[in-house]
Amino acid sequence: MKIAVFTDVHGNLKALKAVLRQIREKSPDLTVFLGDIFQRGNEEIECLELLKDSNVICLKGNCELYAAYGVDVDPDVEHLRDYYDGIRKKLTDEHMQFIRQMPLFYEYEYHGHKYHFSHFLFKDINAAYPFLQLADLKNGVFDKVCKTEDVTKYDLVAIGHSHQNFVNGNVVSVSASGLEGASYLLIEDNGDAVSFEHIGIDA
Repeated sequence: MKIAVFTDVHGNLKALKAVLRQIREKSPDLTVFLGDIFQRGNEEIECLELLKDSNVICLKGNCELYAAYGVDVDPDVEHLRDYYDGIRKKLTDEHMQFIRQMPLFYEYEYHGHKYHFSHFLFKDINAAYPFLQLADLKNGVFDKVCKTEDVTKYDLVAIGHSHQNFVNGNVVSVSASGLEGASYLLIEDNGDAVSFEHIGIDA
């Protein structure tokens, strides 16, 4: 079983095409996108359409929350209001329907190995903004959540959002596909053991 994971495209169509091409070369059984189609690049709509038409499980990141529901869900991003107001005007009803039906997480089990995929670890999955804040990576909150039973019950938890590759226990973070230092995660499960590697993306 091979699972490919990528995240944080951020409007970079060239990078999205590159990561999808490189992932196809590995012939994974499952491919998961951890969210954040929008913000930074200028080809967000093209990225959205490519992902929508691909055979990829697409999860909702904070950027999709802002696009679907507005920046009021997160008081820290008032400065992005004009950008997301503009994005919302560009989105068709079909686009918006796709974004809103993107799940917040995906779970998978293979030979007793349990996997969890989400854009970031959760503070309250039922809240309008469900994710921990990036500041929680430095203030100890993230480390504490990594040790909770909600996280440790999985063999591997794959996340994005921080734009960094790192490992914290069974939590594996993947850098942004659409930014500098781009990579994707390739997980291999032979039924007995789970292994993974971060693979750089050649744009």
